[in-house]
Amino acid sequence: MPDTASYPDILVSTEWLARHLDDPAVRVLDPSTLLLPRPDFSMYDAVPARDDFEKGHVPGAAFVDLQKELSTPDPRLRFMLPDAQTFASAMAGYGVSDASFVVAYSTANHWWATRLWWMLKVFGHERVAVLDGGFQKWQAESRPVATGAAGARARGRFTPREPNRAMVATREDVLAAIGADDICNINALHPKQHAGTGGVTYGRRGHITGSVNIPAAAHVNADNTFKNMAELRAMYAQTMQKPKVISYCGGGIAATSVALALEMLGHKSVKVYDASLTEWAADAELPMEM
Repeated sequence: MPDTASYPDILVSTEWLARHLDDPAVRVLDPSTLLLPRPDFSMYDAVPARDDFEKGHVPGAAFVDLQKELSTPDPRLRFMLPDAQTFASAMAGYGVSDASFVVAYSTANHWWATRLWWMLKVFGHERVAVLDGGFQKWQAESRPVATGAAGARARGRFTPREPNRAMVATREDVLAAIGADDICNINALHPKQHAGTGGVTYGRRGHITGSVNIPAAAHVNADNTFKNMAELRAMYAQTMQKPKVISYCGGGIAATSVALALEMLGHKSVKVYDASLTEWAADAELPMEM
């Protein structure tokens, strides 16, 4: 068994991963998904990026269909957390065991990797990190790339654990946070969506009343790596003064990038609103503003 002290925390560099591709304790997962806006921009259609994975992926990686394999089926809400048994069975199927160190990366926006990072932590698996720079940086550095479907992998042994509800916000939590002195609601969507001037609306334009906008896209540099600690600290200077944070977006995906950034900064109480605007905007009784 490798020395667990050698594993990084939260972010993994492409150099580190290249050195550990043959480590049997390391499991690499790609949960990339494509969001295709509908013609009226009221919502999107989610398409697993399996074709992109098969065109090129980190050797030994497995593809994760977040919507089909790791979400509770719902006719209206997308990407809702599954139950503990469903999550554990899927992880075992990807070859993940309790002792595995999981590296999540994306061929699309980085927040698909942070979503998987967050989910693993919600279900009690702390041995997980995000590949800094994602597949984009991996390719740009001419590192080895495999094609086709993922290779066979022995089934892992992943213990089902009930989700840590201290990491998950409900709409009641968000509603209670509006106007509260000790909680900050953060919208991780693009500034135009926050302002209600463009992008997918999820049914109503604008943002949850009183929430501030720190877009997930602002967390990363041009090469898709996360900004340095000083830059992130400046970005979250006011937020860090609040003891509690709830992050949201359209469907609980980009919001997990906020959770990761704040964990890097040492914030101790961050919840992700799993249903986010997909639920909130659909209910005309819930307050929104532009």
